[in-house]
Amino acid sequence: MHLGPQNLQVFHDFDKAALLKTFKEDTYKAINEGISLNPILNSFQWVVNTYQIPHELIDTFLNSMEMDLNKSAYDQSKYEEYILGSAEVVGLMCLKVFVEGDQENYEELKPYAMKLGAAFQKINFLRDLKADYQELGRTYFPGIDLQEFNATVKKEIEADIELDFHQGYLGILKLPKKARFGVYMAYKYYFKLFKKIKRTPANTILNERVRIPNYRKVRILLTSYLRHNLNLL
Repeated sequence: MHLGPQNLQVFHDFDKAALLKTFKEDTYKAINEGISLNPILNSFQWVVNTYQIPHELIDTFLNSMEMDLNKSAYDQSKYEEYILGSAEVVGLMCLKVFVEGDQENYEELKPYAMKLGAAFQKINFLRDLKADYQELGRTYFPGIDLQEFNATVKKEIEADIELDFHQGYLGILKLPKKARFGVYMAYKYYFKLFKKIKRTPANTILNERVRIPNYRKVRILLTSYLRHNLNLL
């Protein structure tokens, strides 16, 4: 489903609202008919129909895409709404697949999945601060003037992410083992990125995109695989 938000952000010379409307219609047409000539939507409808993903999760996700068309700054309420739609419900859709129809397990793990999704998205916001602000004129963090972004503000954001990360990690430990490796690897990647962001001065965050080198990504993959198989999480 990242086809939607990624493409909308680069179609500057087109009517993005009309494109999104068409995308929504195509998405639900694929779900309702159980088929699509668009290979990504066809895969998505299969997952939705196979694992009975609630349509309200999809609605919330698509709504967050629409918010990106109209919002350049967010208050606390809209920030939470955007996090819910762009990250937390994505975690819930994944969780629906992981628990394979076990509703009791889904309800137990639901808050953890939402927290992990929120942590990942907030790290994305910090990592992409330069591009969002300078290129798109967009600020996600509420009540923050990026003209005055400093170490104190950065630490406040990081403290919030730390709390989400902790809850998300507890949820990973409760996942069915066959679903755990991929989530754990993503957690380790984002945690490594988060630690690098924490070491990076606020002014640098505003002017450079922090990234993890490819060789470190390979190391994360290998160590995550070993720790998962040895139950050393």
